[in-house]
Amino acid sequence: MNIGIVIVSFIVALFVVVSLHELGHFLTAKHAGVKIEEFGLGIPPRVLAVKRGETVYSLNAIPVGAFVKSIAEDDPSIPGSLASKSAWKRFTIYAAGPLANILLAFVLLSAFFALPVAVIVGDGVMVYSVAEGSPAGTAGLEPGNVILEVEGERIRKWADIQQIISSSRGGEEIALVVQEDEGQRELSLIPEFNPDLGRLAIGVTLCRNLVKQIEQGSAADEAGISPGDSILSVNEQGVYSLESMCSALDSIEDGERVRLVLLRRGAITESSIPKEPISGRQVMGMELSWVDGAHVGQERLAIWKALYVGGSYIIRVPELIAASVPLMKEDPSRALVGPIGAGQLTVEAVKSFGFSNVLFMAGLISLGIGLFNFLPVPPLDGAGMLVALVEGIRRGKRLSRRALRSAYTIGTALLVTLMVLITYNDILRIVTGGNFGL
Repeated sequence: MNIGIVIVSFIVALFVVVSLHELGHFLTAKHAGVKIEEFGLGIPPRVLAVKRGETVYSLNAIPVGAFVKSIAEDDPSIPGSLASKSAWKRFTIYAAGPLANILLAFVLLSAFFALPVAVIVGDGVMVYSVAEGSPAGTAGLEPGNVILEVEGERIRKWADIQQIISSSRGGEEIALVVQEDEGQRELSLIPEFNPDLGRLAIGVTLCRNLVKQIEQGSAADEAGISPGDSILSVNEQGVYSLESMCSALDSIEDGERVRLVLLRRGAITESSIPKEPISGRQVMGMELSWVDGAHVGQERLAIWKALYVGGSYIIRVPELIAASVPLMKEDPSRALVGPIGAGQLTVEAVKSFGFSNVLFMAGLISLGIGLFNFLPVPPLDGAGMLVALVEGIRRGKRLSRRALRSAYTIGTALLVTLMVLITYNDILRIVTGGNFGL
C-alpha cells in the first residue's frame, strides 16, 4: 500500500470530520437566528467565495478543517449575535458540533463493519496452550489438539469458538469434539468467567500451527527453535498453512536469511535463520502441524448487525477510555495524540490490517473530537454548554462577562500548551523511529 495514498486519505478524512463538526454549529445557529458572517471550508488564505444572503461561503487554501464566523459572538446587546440568544438555544448550538461528530463516527464505524473482511478459516482451531487448572485443562485438552465442534456447531475460525462460549450460560456444561494424533474424541467442560477478559472462557490460547519436531543440526535447531513453538510470520508475511509458508519462502534463495516471528511460551520472539531446501513436510528443519483446509476467506456482517456493532462500539467508549487510563499514566506520548500522531497511527493500521481501516480510524477520530469537545474546558464546546446550562438554570441571569473572558483566556492558553506538547511528542516519535506497535 502506497503510504502517500494513505496520508492523503487521512487528510481528506480529517477535513471531513472537522468540517462536519462546524457544519453542525452552522446549521443550528442559522436555525436559531444567529447572523453568520462566513462559513468557510479550509483555513485562509481564501481561494474563492460566494455570498448568499448575509453569509459568505468560502473555500480556503489549507484543507485542515472549517470555521463559522458569527457577528459579536460574546456580546448579548447586539441583535443576531450568539450571545443574544436564549440559554437553551446556545446550549443546542454548542452541542450540535460534537453530536455531528458522534453521528459521523456511527456512520463510518458501521460502514467499516459492513465491509467484507479477509479472515482465516479452516477445519477447526488449534490449541497452542492450556492454562493450568482451567476448564480445558481439567477436561484433558492438550496443546496441538484441534477443536472441531462446540455444542454441535462446526468451528471454522477463532471467533466462532469465542462467540459460542460467550453466549453459553454460566455453570452449564458444553460439549466439544477435538482432533488429536490418535483420532477424534469428545469431551465436556464448564466455562468459567474470566475477570481479565470480562467474559466466559475455557482457558486456552489458540494458534495457526505448532512445531512438532526439529531436525538435529538444522538451522532451526541451531537457532533454538523447539517443539511447542508456533510460527506467526515469515519475512513479515503471516502464515496459516504449509502452502502459505512455502509461498512466503518462494522468493528467498537457499542460504539467504529468513526472518521468523514466533510464539514461544506465550511471548512473541524473533529469530533469523538461513533458508534450507524444503523436503516434504520438513520446512527448514521443522515439521509443523497445521489446521486442515486453512485458507483466507471473505466475510461481511449484515447491514443491521453492522449498525448494531457500530452503535455498541460508541456506547462502550467510556469503558474503553477508563481502561486506557493506566496507559495514559504509563506513556502519555502514546495515549494522547494530535493530528500528526493520528496520521501515523492510521498509516500503521492500514499497513497491518488493510486500507479499509482508514474508515475505522476516521470513525475513531470523529468520535474522539466529539467527546473531547464535550469537556467543559474553555474554549471547547463543553464550556459553552456549561455556561448556557448554568444561565438557563438561573433563568437567563448572565454570568460575569469579565470572569468568562478570564476563564476563556486561561483555558485557551492551557489547550494551546497541551497541543504544542502533544505535537512535539508526535514529531519526536516519528523522528526517533517510534511507533504504536500495530
